[in-house]
Amino acid sequence: MVSYETLLVDVADRVATITINRPDKRNALNAAVRREIIEALDHFSSDDNARVIVITGAGDKAFIAGADINEFAERTPVEQRAVMAERRIFDEIAGFAKPVIAMINGFALGGGCEVALACDVRVAARSAKLGQPEIKLGIIPGGGGTQRLPRMVGLGTAMRLILTGELIGAEEAAGLGLVDVLVDDAELRTRTYDIARAMAAHSPLTLRLAKAAIRGSEEMPLAAGLAYERELFITAFGSNDKREGVAAFLEKRAAIFEGR
Repeated sequence: MVSYETLLVDVADRVATITINRPDKRNALNAAVRREIIEALDHFSSDDNARVIVITGAGDKAFIAGADINEFAERTPVEQRAVMAERRIFDEIAGFAKPVIAMINGFALGGGCEVALACDVRVAARSAKLGQPEIKLGIIPGGGGTQRLPRMVGLGTAMRLILTGELIGAEEAAGLGLVDVLVDDAELRTRTYDIARAMAAHSPLTLRLAKAAIRGSEEMPLAAGLAYERELFITAFGSNDKREGVAAFLEKRAAIFEGR
């Protein structure tokens, strides 16, 4: 397994876990974290032992408490434009072919909330707090918050959260649709990995196709999305996993999927 400076990474039961390991900084995103998350995703993209990715933060205080403000405090617009022209973790996570689950333990603020928004499923402990407080610093969300949050919770709610910088509890976030699964703190890991393993038990090829179809719905008009879904459905029919899945069902046994 590759070693990292700012991450803890492991794989078990076909689920890879990426843990941002800066608890003394509340797992704030700095250049090293961003670079290493992309490196880890690149590694797991071709690792057949990792069918699902879980992203979380070390400790119980923070998932990711935002960007490392010290790192960008003195940047000029030209310098910031250059930074944002590079590969960005938010887009890399959203566009990752395999399912990605955010396990939210503690604060998910600013860039941390945007990482959660980019994931496919968000599981949060009841004690978690989420928000986009960038406006309090005289800036706006820059990792997709102004685009992904309205699509998830509605325009008015996104306006309220972004324009006030208000932090909300996980229970309210779940009611708004920002959190998909809300659990007691003690159950966070168990519930997250139950979901991850349930996904990982299925065909890795089919997981990719289903995720692509669902993500397509964010970008396409309904007619185009239905046509895209149809083509991906037909693609699945040409796979060994489809033949294995149907045979296993008819033979009343567990399927053995290989991703082909």
